[in-house]
Amino acid sequence: MTTTQPDGGVPGRGGERRVVANVLRGSIGNLIEWYDWYVYAAFSVYFAHTFFPQGDATAQLLSTAAVFAVGFLMRPLGGWALGRYADRFGRRSALTLSVTVMAAGSLLIACTPGYQTIGVAAPALLLIARLLQGLSVGGEYATSATYLSEVASPGRRGFYSSFQYVTLVGGQLVALAVQIVLQQFLTDDQLDSWGWRIPFVIGAAGAIIVMLLRRGMDESAAFHAENARPSGSDGAPAGQSGQGSLRVLLRYPRECLTVVGLTLGGTIAFYTYTTYMQKYMINTSGIEKSTVAWVNFCALVAFVVLQPLAGALSDRIGRRPLLMFFGIAGALCTVPIMTVLGGTTNPVTAWALMMTALIIVSGYTSINAIVKAELFPTRIRALGVGLPYALTVSIFGGTAESLALWLKKAGHESVFFWYVSATILISLATYWFMRETSADSAIDAEAAPETPAAVRH
Repeated sequence: MTTTQPDGGVPGRGGERRVVANVLRGSIGNLIEWYDWYVYAAFSVYFAHTFFPQGDATAQLLSTAAVFAVGFLMRPLGGWALGRYADRFGRRSALTLSVTVMAAGSLLIACTPGYQTIGVAAPALLLIARLLQGLSVGGEYATSATYLSEVASPGRRGFYSSFQYVTLVGGQLVALAVQIVLQQFLTDDQLDSWGWRIPFVIGAAGAIIVMLLRRGMDESAAFHAENARPSGSDGAPAGQSGQGSLRVLLRYPRECLTVVGLTLGGTIAFYTYTTYMQKYMINTSGIEKSTVAWVNFCALVAFVVLQPLAGALSDRIGRRPLLMFFGIAGALCTVPIMTVLGGTTNPVTAWALMMTALIIVSGYTSINAIVKAELFPTRIRALGVGLPYALTVSIFGGTAESLALWLKKAGHESVFFWYVSATILISLATYWFMRETSADSAIDAEAAPETPAAVRH
């Protein structure tokens, strides 16, 4: 028996092309959002002195890292507000709204004068901009993870949903690429003075373009099917209190705790192996800034390629084996990798060590979106994916870099590596006891044979 697709074709032909088109439309906006988010981390070594009083380099970086961490505090609010919005009014509308907020934050950073010009208003405006970006990213993760999982073909959800991290890391790659290009054409003095503003202007312009593109996206058929129901299980009319409600979300405590547990070690490892590792190579290893940019860029290119490969593997062998691989390897290898990296100035060795860490964390990054989406029913999926995830990331992921820099300043940098290993070990316990979501998926359980992957407007 064949399944009817939005264009009337059969799976693997026209219907599969529609899935690919929807994934691409959903992913390009995700890339721009994460580019805007990571530009801050990539260029903080250049603009730290602009927004904060003069001091030693580590102190200024610590100040910018603190603002980076504060931005994470808005992610739970974004996960709640935009997750609820997506469950009630559609994934497409929420994705369009999130990128609009991101554009505003990037433009504010690009236009804010420095501390020498407007005093304490400079770091205050930087903080406001970062709060806007945190709100946007908190909602973007929840909605894009939900959207990509819902429009994917059954049996290939791991592969297609992995593109959430392809574009998430792609945003970081584009940020690094812009950094490398600017380093070739501008001097360090020019980058320190005004050149760092260019990537934020690019991000704001890109977000505005994506805002317009997302208005033409197809909506998830799962969302339309949910709204077509005469009432929810609680008796509330569809589209009202039953969808995107915290009251309904609290009926899934085990699923919410599973999201927290599987995210804890993964988010800390990801930010350690990517954003913090860049500063670690500069401040501790003593590698030149431009060389570190190339090391990061080359490693992240390979990391992007790994995501769909690992996602496709999860469709064949299940999600838990990949999560278990990350949990075991991450707990055992983080301390040795970071210790050796801190003692080398060889860029090839640094790349190999970073690549090893990224291979390990791919067991989490490639499938974390689909695992979370498979836990919740449609009516609460975006909020269920977004809120517990954002709370975990804001508390642990957002403070990882600040904690690492603080321990370095206190002379106990190696303690941070053990902290990362311990959190991965906690997540490993979650992976051990959780169910195999690909075999018992809430997405597949709700999908009727005649339901298309997406509905065109």
